[in-house]
Amino acid sequence: MKHLFALDYLLRIAYSRVKGNVKWRDFCHPEVAEQIRKKEISRMVKFFYRHKLIVFLAVIGLALFQSASWANHSWGKYHWARTINPFTLKTGDNVNSSWDSYLNTTVSDWTASSVLNLSKVSGQGGSSCTPTLGRVEVCNGSYGNNGWLGIASIWTAGGRNRNHIVQGTVKLNDTYFNTAQYNTPAWRNLVSCQEVGHTLGLDHQDENFNNANLGTCMDYTNNPASNQHPNQHDYDQLVTIYTHLDSTTTVSAGIRSKMPPAMNDIDFSSRATWGKMVWKSPDGHVALYVLDFGNGNKVITRVIWANPTFEVPEAPHRGAK
Repeated sequence: MKHLFALDYLLRIAYSRVKGNVKWRDFCHPEVAEQIRKKEISRMVKFFYRHKLIVFLAVIGLALFQSASWANHSWGKYHWARTINPFTLKTGDNVNSSWDSYLNTTVSDWTASSVLNLSKVSGQGGSSCTPTLGRVEVCNGSYGNNGWLGIASIWTAGGRNRNHIVQGTVKLNDTYFNTAQYNTPAWRNLVSCQEVGHTLGLDHQDENFNNANLGTCMDYTNNPASNQHPNQHDYDQLVTIYTHLDSTTTVSAGIRSKMPPAMNDIDFSSRATWGKMVWKSPDGHVALYVLDFGNGNKVITRVIWANPTFEVPEAPHRGAK
């Protein structure tokens, strides 16, 4: 319905540009058309017949605006390098039985993309969720009453291709998921789906916890019932991110990296090891941290706070990512 009103508004502008003296009531949404005098309706029909090009451009403008507003949620330029599409990204299973079905759902959901497939394999992350080159390790554990519900981290290897992801991890904090508030299928699906989505190069479609759900796990919410899976806009964004091909790959088992060894020797369960907070959502529920090792070698961590009071109080808001 909101798109009809947007089209209505654009067409009113087009009409008034030509006629110069049209009033707001002279052209409105069909829901109130009965309030318009018959002669005014007739006049408008003649106008649109004579000025079809203006009307056509207004409709095209609305379509382009709608497409851009929904589909633009890539996470910067971060992506996995690969030489073919669709590519297969291994997803290490380090979760226990309480998470198995949710990880299976997440893998299946993202594999529905036309440009990538997730392949669930035995995990190599261990209790600390150590990253593995060329894949994403997904882990759960009782990481403590530290404020965070889930975190996703990606590693970039520097050099000329510093936007290429070379490894990633997802951690799901059972300290909170074992509580009545979060121990639900909806919350588990949303956080698992969203954190893995981040490791693919996706940002959020929306970061307001209190507005209407968009029907995607890449949307923040206080009620995740309808936000448990990707939606078409997520799949469209993945196509945009991965349409181009690279001359090298970061998803094969035998890749080499020039990352400093210390980048793999840190336990990223603690906020103290995440580096500098460079962005947070206005309500404090989401934050982005960067641990910079120089020359483009970085570990970037996204955090969903179960308790925002645990996070550092000051950081730039959206636009500074």
